[in-house]
Amino acid sequence: MISLAILVVILLLIGGGIWAWPLLAGMLGIASVTDKPSALKNIAQLMNTYNITSVEVDNALHAYTSNYSASTNRSKGEIAKTLFTYLGAIFILAGISTYISMFWESMGSAMRIIVTLGVGYALLIVLVSALHEKKFPRLILPLTLANVVMMTGGWFVFIHEIFPHGDNWRAAVLFVFGTMAVHHIILFNKFQRTALAFTSLFFIYGFINVGLDMLELPITYIAIVLGASLFIVGSALEKTAHRALSEPALLIGILWMNSGLFDRITLVTAANWASVVIGISLIFTAYGMQKSVRYPRLIGLGYFIGSLMMYSGLFDLVENTAVELLYFAVTASMLYACVVLQSRALLLTTVIAMLSFIGYFSAQYFANSLGWPITLMLMGLAFLGVGTIAIKVKQRI
Repeated sequence: MISLAILVVILLLIGGGIWAWPLLAGMLGIASVTDKPSALKNIAQLMNTYNITSVEVDNALHAYTSNYSASTNRSKGEIAKTLFTYLGAIFILAGISTYISMFWESMGSAMRIIVTLGVGYALLIVLVSALHEKKFPRLILPLTLANVVMMTGGWFVFIHEIFPHGDNWRAAVLFVFGTMAVHHIILFNKFQRTALAFTSLFFIYGFINVGLDMLELPITYIAIVLGASLFIVGSALEKTAHRALSEPALLIGILWMNSGLFDRITLVTAANWASVVIGISLIFTAYGMQKSVRYPRLIGLGYFIGSLMMYSGLFDLVENTAVELLYFAVTASMLYACVVLQSRALLLTTVIAMLSFIGYFSAQYFANSLGWPITLMLMGLAFLGVGTIAIKVKQRI
């Protein structure tokens, strides 16, 4: 039952990432294409990110046309074969998980190890066979995930059965992650698959994280060091055949490192200052990526998270002080930055911050004043007029 639940969670996370990420990207406007210039800009960003030449685009276009024509002529037998292969694998895993959950309590130690760690190594043999034969490329990822779940859980079961009264969970995790890292590094060196590169990095960083924690290093320093190193690894992956991992590695590295920096700054000053500093840091990181014309999704996400942190921290700093209007000045300045940077994510948070501050300021100082909302509307009309005039002047220049 436990193994089945873990497998379901992993599949849900993968499915959520596949479907939720484009949805979030569309909401933030970080990958939207509404016209031909936007499409060309998006294509240029992708070509620059992955070092794609125009010749490669032309070859890929011809290959896609040929493959599409061939795929439309695929026999129903091939489709049925693929479908039944997936269904067979799902039912096998479901049967194993159901058997384990039903008879777990009545099993002895040896049987528990066999049905978890033994099945994990059986899946490893199947995975190696699939990698070697190269006949079922679409099964590599689900086989890899199933192997990771069963082997990792199996090793923990093995340790628990051998040392039933042990309470050093860090040592257990260190051993399991180290063992799994060795397995997947060997597989990656042999077959050079992206899925194996991902699992290798996962277990390597898990092993290092737990090891540094056992050495009693502060968790904030561990986050800073490992986050920075993962950022470097993500940059290096961009130049390899496994560049699909570059973007998530950069994202995790940036967030991991900045979480450690946030904790360190909080210890020195306060959480509001930490929020402002880290928010500005994320904004500048996104700006650097935008200048290099790379990773449009990370750019939008960096602007979004960074500006949220900066605005929330800044409001906490100036609230009920003599410089409250500084917040409005900052948001107005950032509104100009939104236009220059052409970032919809930054525009979204800036508009929300500005409207929220106006609502707060109105409730705080002009709760019963009829002239204040009229003044706001007149100011809005004035700004709309100035904007219209500015557009006409720009068209004449």
